[in-house]
Order: sequence, then structure tokens, then C-alpha cells
Amino acid sequence: MEDLWCVAAGVFQVWMFVVVFLIMLPAMFGLSLGVTGVYIQILVRILEWATLRIQRGRQEQPSVPVPLPNGIIERAGGSMQEEMGPLQSSRALSGREFALSDAFYFCKKGLESIVDDQVTQRFSSEELASWNLLTRTNQNFRYISLRLTVIWGFGVFVRYCVLFPLRITLAIIGLSWLVIGTVLVGFLPESSVKNWLSELVHLTCYRICARGLSATIQYHNRENKPQKGGICVANHTSPIDVVILANDGCYAMVGQIHGGLMGVIQRSMVKSCPHVWFERSEMKDRHAVTSRLRAHVAAKTKLPILIFPEGTCINNTSVMMFKKGSFELGGTIYPVTIKYDPRFGDAFWNSSKYNMVSYLLRMMTSWAIVVNVWYLPPMTRQDGEDASQFANRVKSAIADQGGLLDLAWDGGLKRGKVKDWYKEEQQKMYSSIIVGQNGFNSPAPCSGPEQQ
Repeated sequence: MEDLWCVAAGVFQVWMFVVVFLIMLPAMFGLSLGVTGVYIQILVRILEWATLRIQRGRQEQPSVPVPLPNGIIERAGGSMQEEMGPLQSSRALSGREFALSDAFYFCKKGLESIVDDQVTQRFSSEELASWNLLTRTNQNFRYISLRLTVIWGFGVFVRYCVLFPLRITLAIIGLSWLVIGTVLVGFLPESSVKNWLSELVHLTCYRICARGLSATIQYHNRENKPQKGGICVANHTSPIDVVILANDGCYAMVGQIHGGLMGVIQRSMVKSCPHVWFERSEMKDRHAVTSRLRAHVAAKTKLPILIFPEGTCINNTSVMMFKKGSFELGGTIYPVTIKYDPRFGDAFWNSSKYNMVSYLLRMMTSWAIVVNVWYLPPMTRQDGEDASQFANRVKSAIADQGGLLDLAWDGGLKRGKVKDWYKEEQQKMYSSIIVGQNGFNSPAPCSGPEQQ
């Protein structure tokens, strides 16, 4: 029995040595020993081999399903007025105000939405071109060959028996340090020393948590990093977006106060850093929220505010409508594009399917988190540009940089129905086409739903 305890103590000492000296300390100083890079390179080679083996297996076994492409409908992509152009010309020659054939356009759009709409598919995991040897992808394990099965089984052992305990240890240390460190710094009087210590604690803890996800992050154009007094806006895929961005700099977070463990972390963080947390009742008062954010932005010495204007998580294939509230504050906007590599793990959080704990467990048992972050040049509101137009311009820049699809739809459709005002907009657009055929000035067609 004593020998068993000696062995357990020896294993524990080796474990803590690896965690503290080979992972935590380098992470605290922003250093890397190169282990994660080598691990990612090995993963890439294994996945490339597995892809070739799976493709050969499909030829040998026709029963193995072939993954569907992300889009199965080729859409015209034009406005209502452009797509109904041929119908308009024929109607002008006949002198009729309305033709029954106009209904075909709306039937076509309705069938396209039923078969493959552009909204609901953004709230499910991204389809992969090939199975990435995880058990939770859209195509789960299927027997193809003995060698591929052995590799898959070995991967399960590595992810659940080696990486998962290591990541759990790092996450507990990082979050505990964050709570304890921010509470202690919060007792200090307001000064430049307190601000420096607060930023140091936040940066150190986020770097430890990033190592706990085996995150490999490539930052581009760091000369465009958000500055104090500015507003950082980014596309939103996952709660770990905050960890990814805060791993390279400190931000003032904006959000609703939660209960449980999340509430404990929020209350401790706000003691040392001017994060902007709101009660549920305040979130419904748009004026109160805007006033607090505008006051934060006006203080040029405070950390840049980090906001995700989509308001919900999207599956990293597109960028959906930006709420215009963030663009009415009057500060400088620093756009940021976040693009995850789905081959190593699905970073998208489907909140309607998984709670926070289940999601984090999925992340910690994935291969790794590989992500690219682009800092875009700062943008300001132009003369004659309203908040909605400014938001759309920033959204387009973020989508173009990351190769994401730029959609005008509201992410709120994830849990709600299409609002009546948008249906009325479509009716007005069609009415303007009819009125225009009779010689009246028709209003400019609307390109999509406006921000609320």
C-alpha cells in the first residue's frame, strides 16, 4: 500500500512539474516551448492521411456516405427588382399593373427557404469536407479500415485520458487565479499601479486558460490593435472568443450579470477593472445601457470595450446583422475578424442544444483550437452615414477579411420568428415595383432588414 502511495505521489509531482514549469510559466510571459506547434503539425499529417484513406474507402465501399456541400441551391443573389426585371418588361409592354406570373418569384423564394434557407443553417455546426476523427462531428465514426480504426481509438485515449485532465487542471488554475487575483487587486486604491496589476492579472489568467484549450492563435496586423477609449467589435462564434482576444490584450467586457460560477467571476473581475455589467432590468432599458457605454468611451484612459454586435453565436461560416446600438456611441470602431479552423474542433456554441458546462467539456476533448485573428484598420462614422449604414460597412469589412458570408438577417431569428415589419418591407418593395411601372417615382428597394 505504501508503494502505491509513493507511485501516486511521484506521478503527481511529475504532473505538477509539467503543468507549472512547462505550461503555466511560459504562458504567463507569453512564451511557447513549441510543443503545441509540433502537436498541430502531427495532427495535420494524421488528418491528411485519414482524408486520403476515407476517400479511398468511399471508392471501395459505396455505402459510406458522402458529405453534402454547404449550399445545395444556386441563388441569383440580386434584389427583388433585379430578379423581377423580365417580368417587369413584359408587364410594361402589355400595360398591366399586375400579372399572375409575379407569384412565381415568391413561390421560388419560398421553396428555396424551405429546402436550404440562409438563416437556420448558421445555427448548426459547420459541415466538414472529411471526417476529422472526432466522435461529435456531423459524420460520426464509421468503420473503413483497421488502421484508421486504431488511429481513431488512440485519439480517443489521448483526448480523454491525457489532454482532458491536463486542460481541466489548467482551467481550474486559470479561473481560480483570475478570481483571487482580481479580488486582491480590487482592494488597492485607484492608481496607475492598480490598473497595471489588473491588466497583468487578466492577461496572465487568459493566457493560462488559452493553453488549457490547446489554443494556437495567429494574430495579424497587430498595428491595428484596439486602443484605449475605443470600441472593439468582432464576429461571434463562441464564449471563448473573449479568451482568444484577451490573450493578446485587455478589454472591458460588456454583458448581462449571471448567477452561479459565471456570476462569481463577473463580480470579482469588476472589482479591479471597469467592466460594464448590466442587470436584466437594465438590459431592457436601451437608454440606460447606451448612457453607461458612452460614459466609458468618453474616458480615454479606460480599456477598449469589447462588443459582439450580432448578439448571438454564429457557426463561423457567416456574419449576420450587427445591432446598431454599438455604432451610436460616437467612438472609434476597431473591427476584428475571428476565424476558427473546424478541422481540429468545432468552436461554435449551439446554446439551444448544449449548456455551458457541456460545451466546455466538448472543447476540452477536441483536438485543439486553431484560430486566426485579424485586426482591421480603425473605422469612424462618415458624414451623412447613419448608425445602421455604419454597422453594415463594418460588418462587410469583417466578413471580407475572414472569407465569411455577409448576411443581412438578424441573429435573433435563432430563437424568434420573422418580425412583421420585415414582411411589410417586402410588400412595400413589391408595391414600389408596381407603382413604378405606372410612371410614379418608386422608393429605392431595401437591401435587407434594418437594425433594431
